[in-house]
Amino acid sequence: MLHCHEMEFLPPAPDPPLSRPGLIKLLITLKRNPLECWSADFFEEPIARVRLPFTEAFLVHDPGAIRRVLMDNSRNYRKDPIQRRVLSSGLSDGLLSVEGERWEIQRRTIAPIFAYRTVASFAPAMLKAANELVTKWKRIAPDTTVDIAAEMALLTLNVLALTIFSDGIGGDLDDFRSAMNAYFSVVGRIGMLDLLGVPQSVPRPGYRRLRRTMAYFEQVIDTIVDTRRERLARHAGDNVPNDLLTLLLQSMDPSTGRRLGLREVRSNILTFLSAGHETTANALAWSIFLLSQVPEWRCRVEEEAARELADASDGLADRLVVTKAVVEEALRLYPPIAALSRAAIGADILGDTMISPRSLIVIAPYVLHRHRRLWSNPDAFDPARFLPGARSEIPRFAYLPFGIGPRTCIGASFALQEATIMLALLTHNFEMRLLPDAKVWPMQRVTLRPANGLPMLLRQRTAHGTEDCDELRLNATS
Repeated sequence: MLHCHEMEFLPPAPDPPLSRPGLIKLLITLKRNPLECWSADFFEEPIARVRLPFTEAFLVHDPGAIRRVLMDNSRNYRKDPIQRRVLSSGLSDGLLSVEGERWEIQRRTIAPIFAYRTVASFAPAMLKAANELVTKWKRIAPDTTVDIAAEMALLTLNVLALTIFSDGIGGDLDDFRSAMNAYFSVVGRIGMLDLLGVPQSVPRPGYRRLRRTMAYFEQVIDTIVDTRRERLARHAGDNVPNDLLTLLLQSMDPSTGRRLGLREVRSNILTFLSAGHETTANALAWSIFLLSQVPEWRCRVEEEAARELADASDGLADRLVVTKAVVEEALRLYPPIAALSRAAIGADILGDTMISPRSLIVIAPYVLHRHRRLWSNPDAFDPARFLPGARSEIPRFAYLPFGIGPRTCIGASFALQEATIMLALLTHNFEMRLLPDAKVWPMQRVTLRPANGLPMLLRQRTAHGTEDCDELRLNATS
């Protein structure tokens, strides 16, 4: 293991403006990149009050207040109209969007699918997808430029194809990924109609394109579901893929024995695809970018991967301690969901702040993870924060890449296992170096993605590829 003092690297991020933008500038910035709206005071204040045209809003980044909103008094805070609008397109009957009793039933029904043992059983499928990409890349000429962000999107979509639809999606993965990009480009925009509280029934820009995209998804998913149901009925459990689709169709609410309906199955599959594919792809892309800028950590991941990948896949993600720390630090700096919001049903008190009914509560993991009162050197890339010993010092409600409380992301362990295994295998096999003129910038479109992709030079690692790491180790001890 390297013991040198790693150079501090400050990953690209917007400089918070000293003052809050006015309404017109806010609208322009929201359309361009909502990440650039956060002013400097939000990174300092535990709770900040903001007046919007249609309501009063509170930016909450105090761990105790976050716990109250998302856990202790979560029934008083439901998803607000803006977030429901963003999530309603095709997901309205799924776990991500439903409220109240419908949510409780679905959560009880689906939760066993993402138990630790089940998630761990998908490690071989994840390795298979990663090895297929390794084989593809090894056919590429040395020093070929690839867009790592696009490649990771295809990789994570392939993982989901193997773990949800092990029979395949019945179409082209590129077509599916293009449709997914179209979906996120439309639903991720917040505009004037949203800020003015105009009802969701009023179509937003891009509505027709979104409907075409959703019709494509519904046709693909319904065909797969119908085929699998027929197969389950014919074989009664024999010779049936043991994938997430089978588990979803066979799951039932332990309290009522009720199974999910077709619309619920479709919405939850689309939720798994959109949330699982996009967020994990971005986590991987950012992790690769960050490692490309800090050779000391890249070497530590390479050394760990060489050691652990030689053993069986059982428990692999748990053994990749350094690699997982890198992924978690990437999720801190570039959280997949940069902000989440709730609407207060009744009055409440958060810290010393009175919250009136219908107030908008915004918790932005992007701001929270860089908050000056909660983190040491918050803008620097430092995976050591998440290594054993240091990890326990992070306040539980200061790090929320997957949310927390009853509505925490149900697939969090799946995503973290997938990203950790993929990062180790790709780093073990290849050097990925950012082009010198690449302009890397985070952009918020529902998820936090590299605005211009990540063009990188790809070179296969060989036995002598450890020379850089040997030189770093020598310098560290001299």
